[in-house]
Amino acid sequence: MVQVSVIMGSESDRAIADRAVSVLDKTSYTYEVVVISAHRNPDDLDAYIKNSEALVFITIAGLSAALPGVVASKTKKPVIGVPVSAKLGGLDALLSIAQMPPGVPVASVGIDNGANGAHMAVRILDLMQK
Repeated sequence: MVQVSVIMGSESDRAIADRAVSVLDKTSYTYEVVVISAHRNPDDLDAYIKNSEALVFITIAGLSAALPGVVASKTKKPVIGVPVSAKLGGLDALLSIAQMPPGVPVASVGIDNGANGAHMAVRILDLMQK
């Protein structure tokens, strides 16, 4: 069973995902990394979320950063958003992730900080283990 799902909106986000993976590799938690765009592959994303056994989702997205909010709208599991500095230094993505509507919570970490996304996922999983 995969405990953490790292979802990138685009292959161009791979370096950020690698930072998360470097943290997860130092734990006993299992993970997978996938590329599914909320805009280009909405049906694939729906099916993935519905069928995923992951306990926590780390979502990596830039520009409009819709991915974290879409994932959070389709699951009750924790979702962590990692904004990417694609444009405007990543401020656009950070604000998009932080400004979710009521009932669609997304935890946000710093711009390009995939490592902190993984650290947050580990803390959540550690609490679930207690």
